[in-house]
Amino acid sequence: MTKSAPSNLVKEKISTLLSDLSLPDSELLNDCIHSIIKMQQHNVEENDLKLLSTALEEFRDIFKLFQRYRDVRKITIFGSARCKPSHPNYILAEQTAKSLSKKGYMIITGAGPGIMEAGNKGALLNKSFGLNILLPFEQLANQYIEGSSKLISFKYFFTRKLAFIRESDGTVLFPGGFGTHDEGFELLTLIQTGRCAPRPFILINHPDSSYWQHWKTYVQNELLEKEYISKDDMSIFSICDSVDDVEKTISQFYHNYHSIRYTSQSTFLRLNHPLSETHLKTINQEFKHLITHDKFSFTPANTPVKEDPYFPDKPKLIFQFNRTDYSGLYPLIYYLNSLSIE
Repeated sequence: MTKSAPSNLVKEKISTLLSDLSLPDSELLNDCIHSIIKMQQHNVEENDLKLLSTALEEFRDIFKLFQRYRDVRKITIFGSARCKPSHPNYILAEQTAKSLSKKGYMIITGAGPGIMEAGNKGALLNKSFGLNILLPFEQLANQYIEGSSKLISFKYFFTRKLAFIRESDGTVLFPGGFGTHDEGFELLTLIQTGRCAPRPFILINHPDSSYWQHWKTYVQNELLEKEYISKDDMSIFSICDSVDDVEKTISQFYHNYHSIRYTSQSTFLRLNHPLSETHLKTINQEFKHLITHDKFSFTPANTPVKEDPYFPDKPKLIFQFNRTDYSGLYPLIYYLNSLSIE
C-alpha cells in the first residue's frame, strides 16, 4: 500500500458520507472534513477540539447570516463602547449610520454600547447587523439590535474580526480605546499585505476633536519617517469630520472601481466604466512600478475572461501585479475614480 493510500481511502469514505447525506461532494468540503480527521490522528487535546468546534459553529453563523446580503454593500462602524449618547461622536455615529443606510448601505457594528449602539440606532429598520462578543463581564447587545435576526454573539475575537472585514465593503473608525486601535491597525495590516481587498477606510471624529490628527502625526513621525511603512501606506486611510465627508469618500471610492480579483497569473481590477486609450496609456506610464512584466491591458464589458468569470458585465483592467505594493493600488484606484466619465 502506498503512503498516500490511507488518505485517499479517507477521502473516498467522506465522499460516500456526503452522498448519503445528499450533500454536494465538492473537493473543498471533502478537504475540510479530511483536515478535521487528520487532526485527531495527531492526538490533539480536547480543548483544541473545543476551540475548533466553536470556531466552526461561529463561521457557520457568519455564512448563514450574510449569504443573502452578499450583493449589498455594507459599512462597518467601529468606536468606543464608553461613548455616552450625549457625546458629539455618538451623535455623529448615529447620523452617519442613518445617512449611509438611506444611501443603500447596510451597517455592521459590534452590537455593544457607545459608538456601536449609535450605529445600530441610526441605521434604518433591518438595515444593520450586530456582531456581539461574549466577555467575562458579559457585554450585552444594545437595545437597537437585541432580538434581531441579524445579531450574532461570538466567543472568539478572531472569528468576529474576520466577519467585520470579510463581510464589509468599507470601514468607518470613530475614536476609541485599545479595541478600536486593534481593529484599525489590523485592517491597515491586512490591506498593506494584500489579505484584504482595497476599501474606503475612514477615520472620523467630530469637528472640534483632533483625535485622529494626533494619531496621524504619530504615524508620520514614528512610522513613516523612520521607514517602518511606505509613503503609499498613508494613502490607505482618510480622515473626515462630517457625514457629508464620509458619504463623499465612500461614493467616490466606488465611483469607477468596483472590485478586485487576484489569480496565480493575473490581477483583475473590475471597473464600473470603460477606459479610453489615453487613460490606459497614462496608467502604463504612471503605475508601471506595480507590475512585474508586460503592460496593463483593458478588457471591455461582456468579454469572456476565463480566469475571472465573475461580474462579466464589468470592464476590467488586467495586469501582472508584483504582489508586494498592495498599498500602491490605492493611488491607482484614486486615479481611476478621478477620470471624467461620460
